[in-house]
Amino acid sequence: MTRIEDYAIVGDCRTAALISLRGGIDWFCLPRYDSASIFAALLGTEEHGHWTLAPSDPDATVSRRYDGDTLILVTRWETGTGVAEVHEFMPIDGGRVDLVRRVVGISGHVEFTSELRMRFDYARAVPWVRQVGDENGPGLRAIAGPDAIVVRGLEHHAADNVHRGYFTVEPTITENLTLTWYHSYRPEPDVLDIDAVLTETRDWWTTWASRIEHSGPHHEAVTRSLITLRALSNLDTGGIVAAATTSLPEQFGGGRNWDYRYVWLRDASLTLEVLVNHGFLHIAEHWRMWLLRAIAGNSDELQIMYGIAGERDLPERELAHLPGYESSTPVRVGNGAVGQYQADVIGEVMVGLESARTAGLTETKLSWSLQKSLLELVESTMERPDNGIWEMRGEPQMFTYSRAMIWAAFDRGVRAVEDYRLEGSADHWRELRDRVRDEIDTEGVHKDSGYFTQYAGSDEVDASLLLLPQVGFCAYDDPRMLATVAEIEQKLMRGGLVMRYRTGSGVDGLAGGEHPFLACSFWLVTQYAYSGRRDDALALMDRACGTANDVGLFAEEYNVDDERQAGNVPQAFSHLAMVQAADALAAQGADEAS
Repeated sequence: MTRIEDYAIVGDCRTAALISLRGGIDWFCLPRYDSASIFAALLGTEEHGHWTLAPSDPDATVSRRYDGDTLILVTRWETGTGVAEVHEFMPIDGGRVDLVRRVVGISGHVEFTSELRMRFDYARAVPWVRQVGDENGPGLRAIAGPDAIVVRGLEHHAADNVHRGYFTVEPTITENLTLTWYHSYRPEPDVLDIDAVLTETRDWWTTWASRIEHSGPHHEAVTRSLITLRALSNLDTGGIVAAATTSLPEQFGGGRNWDYRYVWLRDASLTLEVLVNHGFLHIAEHWRMWLLRAIAGNSDELQIMYGIAGERDLPERELAHLPGYESSTPVRVGNGAVGQYQADVIGEVMVGLESARTAGLTETKLSWSLQKSLLELVESTMERPDNGIWEMRGEPQMFTYSRAMIWAAFDRGVRAVEDYRLEGSADHWRELRDRVRDEIDTEGVHKDSGYFTQYAGSDEVDASLLLLPQVGFCAYDDPRMLATVAEIEQKLMRGGLVMRYRTGSGVDGLAGGEHPFLACSFWLVTQYAYSGRRDDALALMDRACGTANDVGLFAEEYNVDDERQAGNVPQAFSHLAMVQAADALAAQGADEAS
């Protein structure tokens, strides 16, 4: 089984293909991240669909990189007879969906094998396939229901529902293979001009990355993380997905497998804040319009997550025919957390929108009216226990982090009136804000040890509490915060990285366990940096950054025992927290460890 860290992505800011270190596209959903897959070997075997392009020599060695500050993947193969590169990318904003695999001879000669096993609708549909070659070259068309793809550039021959083709490259030969998706009831798109779209794609990403405002330690990792966050942000709708995949396990062989291909208000708000802080205010405006559309109507019907275009219906179901990544079942599509009450969410939205306002995004009558209605919703629900930031499936609690984000929501309302002269009930919001603070000070702090607790009446600690200083609830050197850090270090550290909480407490209502959550480790880096623990911050930053794969992608979690990534990938939460940690080190004048 291919390890999670062996995958890179290429994408068009609408969807992405996961490509393994051995040249296999093992996960590809078209035309959007949350569409059904055409290749699903990631969650099963090759029988569930893949497109592998690699040298015929099984002993070929491989290395890869992205082409500068782009999402163009360059994989270099070396064999006993020669060297070749595969340049893979998805053209952007051309009104169509294409994936290009250009094979370039570097020295000697290298024979390649293309193996194509098409399985539509999460491997539930074997498509009807026919040869469609013409004057432009060979082609293969596959159709199942509403979906169609055409693969051009190489003649593939069928045997047992697999199509294979062979070719050889040398320095004077370049082979271009393309996959194009389209609606099966529409005309087949024209052949691509590969040279033109390669130049356009490289220019698009390079121009975008040139706008990144950042200087300081870990600059390359920050740039790669911001590019990844842009790839997870839909170019059409403005929706920002949490990850590109579903059901990659938090515990190998276990059942903690969730679908992250949707827009969480929390994750999107945090991503928005990071992008705004690095020069991308226009993305904030795009996402704010997405938010207005998604929440349109009665704010009492607010969900914690939506589809990429703001869809509300995301029922969780299991795909029993897929055996799961390393037999981790069930494989899930949709997410049952859509129906949860998570009291922190509106606070994150208000914090993110304030960041955009501070950066210069002008409030409109509609956008500020929305925020006021959200504060009304917070007030009407603030006495309810919730499922928390970690989407617990156990009994709802008065989670301290959720209470702090209720505080943050009212705080941002007060500041909007006082600092930006927007119309609103500042005195009333201030009263509510202060009431929540008093409650946390009384109920959310351990009476003997003085640390913030996971929820009222609990002795447990939670890594989400590391965010309290980031939203301004308390200072980084607040004695309660320092006590919380000490408790986290004692109870939640594993292999030098940070767990979200103790799964053994039973608070999440789920069987099994999980691994350190990478965002939490980066949050602790930020806490260390701002509380004067420079050396600890640098050491933890190095450990956490060391969990990235060879092309700079972070998963959700990291298995420190087996030294491998776990959970969905690439994970927006991990990448945005990494950028925030790098910003904290830069703000405190901390250089990269030697």
